[in-house]
Amino acid sequence: MNRSADTHPHQLRLQQTLAQWQHWQCKPPLTAPPVLEGPLGGGLSNHNFLASAGQHRFVVRIDGIDPRSHGLSRQVEWRTLQSASAARIAPVPRYFNPDLGAMVVDYRKPDAEQGVALDELAGLIHRIHALPPVHHRVNLAERIQRYQRRLTRMARPGLPDAYGQGVKNLLQTLHDTDDGRRTITHNDLLPANLLRSEDRLLALDWEYCGLGSPWFDLAVASLGQQLTPKRQAALLEHYLGESPTAEQCLRLRRYRALARYIELLWHLAESPAEDLGQRLHSGLRLIDKEQY
Repeated sequence: MNRSADTHPHQLRLQQTLAQWQHWQCKPPLTAPPVLEGPLGGGLSNHNFLASAGQHRFVVRIDGIDPRSHGLSRQVEWRTLQSASAARIAPVPRYFNPDLGAMVVDYRKPDAEQGVALDELAGLIHRIHALPPVHHRVNLAERIQRYQRRLTRMARPGLPDAYGQGVKNLLQTLHDTDDGRRTITHNDLLPANLLRSEDRLLALDWEYCGLGSPWFDLAVASLGQQLTPKRQAALLEHYLGESPTAEQCLRLRRYRALARYIELLWHLAESPAEDLGQRLHSGLRLIDKEQY
């Protein structure tokens, strides 16, 4: 495969985004075109680049996926980022162009120490859930069905029958025991999307955000931090402001299992074909470890 031809589409959109610098919402406004410093690592779905203009530095993100096929709303992400940055829990967004699949946010320099304490993680999640609501519901059952349909179209392996029935049963249980609470949720609070900068914990990459169950954020964050059951309960206590009940701990475990199912289906749809066997094996083992 010709690598330059393969990378050309997003490189062209990157250059077009940089050329729109006069429309970037900076205060004071930029007085000269930004300079591309190079690619940034870490993105699995998109292409990220570092750019600078004078003392300002920016992260330029170019879509590497079709947002609609993943049920994402870039408009909701843009509006939520504006609220989150005003609450000082996310970088400030500067430019958004859905036609180019482009978003520009401030670059935040990482602190040398990136450890995350449970109380500040719970505090960040609490502030996320206090953001103004948006009209974009996160439906985790639809997300699972979307991945399963995609795997069928791609003729890729999906969940074994027992696990397919298992996730159906789990979704039904979560529906039957739903506490009805809905807030803004980030839905991807893994370590790669947490950043300590100027001694503040920030959330990055809000592309999966929407109106959803706060328990999913707590579940994903607890998985990302590899919390033991005891520390899961401690996270809940910090978040709730009181000791969690047995029912609340069980709800967290159920959402952790659901997050594992979604994580596995995403990898089966996005990973190179040669990695699918290992992805399936390791993903099923992680699901089996969740006691729900």
